[in-house]
Amino acid sequence: MKTINKQDLIKLEIIRKAVTMHIKKASKMDSKYLKVLDIAPQDHNGAKEFFKLAVVDTFDIDPNSDATYIANLCDNNSKLIPDNYYDLVICTEVLEHTLQPFDAVNEIYRILKSGGFAYVSTPFNFRIHGPLPDCWRFTEHGLKSLFSKFNSVNISTIEDVDRFLMPIHYQTIVIK
Repeated sequence: MKTINKQDLIKLEIIRKAVTMHIKKASKMDSKYLKVLDIAPQDHNGAKEFFKLAVVDTFDIDPNSDATYIANLCDNNSKLIPDNYYDLVICTEVLEHTLQPFDAVNEIYRILKSGGFAYVSTPFNFRIHGPLPDCWRFTEHGLKSLFSKFNSVNISTIEDVDRFLMPIHYQTIVIK
């Protein structure tokens, strides 16, 4: 039987806390006029608990997820979601699982309204994890490239005090 080691559990807890704080920060925009898309929230409670007024839809590739939309984020899903539809997209711990991350970011761009925000987080110094596949680790430079068509890209890190230039986690806020 495989077990998760102590180091992985510590990093997982750090990442989970960071994701929660990331969503809490986004929820400060809560209003009855706000349309939010939470992408693949299956491994955490998701955004719904933080937004009391906004419409919060969910998006997942897993047909058993009970998401609002079942689709692949790497595809153009304009038959499901119109262009410029959401004010806020939350995409935490998803991009590393996509086969085509540039296509996934293009889809986020397409569905986000002009002036809309996307809150994205990705692990860096963390083990391979499910749901599989787990394909990528993005550096700050890679994230800037992925989100280059957005008007604003703000990237912050959670550093690993034991490993210089090996952050545990990146949090990215972009504005279209």
